[in-house]
Amino acid sequence: MSLHQHLRAATAAAHQDLERSLDWEARVATLAGYRDLLARFRGFHGVYEPAIGAALADEAFFAPRRRLARLDADLSDLGLDARLDLPGPPAPRLDGPDAAIGALYVLEGSTLGGQMIGRRIAALHGFDAATGCRYYLAHGNRTGAMWSAFRTHLDSLAAGPDAEAAAVAAANATFEALRLWLCRDLPAPA
Repeated sequence: MSLHQHLRAATAAAHQDLERSLDWEARVATLAGYRDLLARFRGFHGVYEPAIGAALADEAFFAPRRRLARLDADLSDLGLDARLDLPGPPAPRLDGPDAAIGALYVLEGSTLGGQMIGRRIAALHGFDAATGCRYYLAHGNRTGAMWSAFRTHLDSLAAGPDAEAAAVAAANATFEALRLWLCRDLPAPA
């Protein structure tokens, strides 16, 4: 079984938990709800992207997958300065590249569903990949190619049982942290 297949199977329950809990359609139905959700994603990526980057230590691979700038631009389009001190969850502890790739599996995988969500947001609020919906439409028509390259990278890693266990544990922990962060009660950003 490839590392990608192993991650997909081992995180299926956590992934489903996140999707059930999030109720994204209701949250993006209004501009205020959409802005709040983006602010929460901004807080999450604000602590996870630096942690993944440091533990992965492969900026050439990671750089095109970073989404903080897209979130900042979308929030600006919605009237929120993301440079403000938006709250975020506790920073994850990612002990090395295996854990980092597990956490990145969750973030990069979200770009696939993000295409469908982005189209829905665009239809509701009139946004597109250049204004207000950069985060969800992240890779645009390159999404399939970016995901394929990510899977190829995953499957090229020399992953023994310890490496696989670290990747799976980090992926499950990232799904759970994302669910808790996005679904807990927080005051709406000002």
